[in-house]
Formats: sequence, structure tokens, C-alpha cells
Amino acid sequence: MAHDRIHARKPTHDLERWSVGTIAAVDQRDGHAVFAVSTEDGESVELVVTVAIRDLVLRRLDLAADESPIGARVWYRTHGG
Repeated sequence: MAHDRIHARKPTHDLERWSVGTIAAVDQRDGHAVFAVSTEDGESVELVVTVAIRDLVLRRLDLAADESPIGARVWYRTHGG
């Protein structure tokens, strides 16, 4: 399965290839993590990544232990994008 890309911090390279969005939900499906991200245009994008990538992104958001990632800004690329 090809996975999408997501970063908690602004990428330092190929910025034109990345889009900015806000986390609307984080779920798990079929052994993969699924981020629902609201785009700057108000659309919704579903990003499928590994559980390890989900954990890395959430850790890099520097959230408090009880703080939700909903509303956090992220940079993403869909598979093939």
C-alpha cells in the first residue's frame, strides 16, 4: 500500500510540493492511521499513513499529555502528489 506524507513541522525542502492543513480527526483503519485534514480551501483530505508515522507526527506537535491534536497545523502530500 502506498502511503501519504504528513509533517508536524514546515518542511525545509520542495515547499511547493507540500500543502498546509489542519487536523480534523485521527483514526485507525485496517492497521493504518488515518488523518482527516481540513485544507486551506475548506475541503477535507484523508491521509493514510503508518501507525509509526502517526506517532511521530503527534509527538512532534509538542502537545500536552491531555491535549488533542484536533486543530493542529500540518503539512501534507497525498500519494503521487
